[in-house]
Amino acid sequence: MQQVKIFRGPDTEIEDIEKQINRFIRKNGVRVLSITGNFASNPPSGSSAMSSFAGGDVLIILLFEVDSRDG
Repeated sequence: MQQVKIFRGPDTEIEDIEKQINRFIRKNGVRVLSITGNFASNPPSGSSAMSSFAGGDVLIILLFEVDSRDG
């Protein structure tokens, strides 16, 4: 069964985010299908753009597969 896990953090903590992702993969024994990432940029000064991300945030989307087990 395919599932998604999202990781988010400031770009100043990229190494910690990598460790968190790798720990998740090892701990859960998942098969990674895709990893996609994006940096959120600062909106221009005076912009009223509504965003839940502060400048310098990193978003990583992990698509993985796990065995579907009954019980």
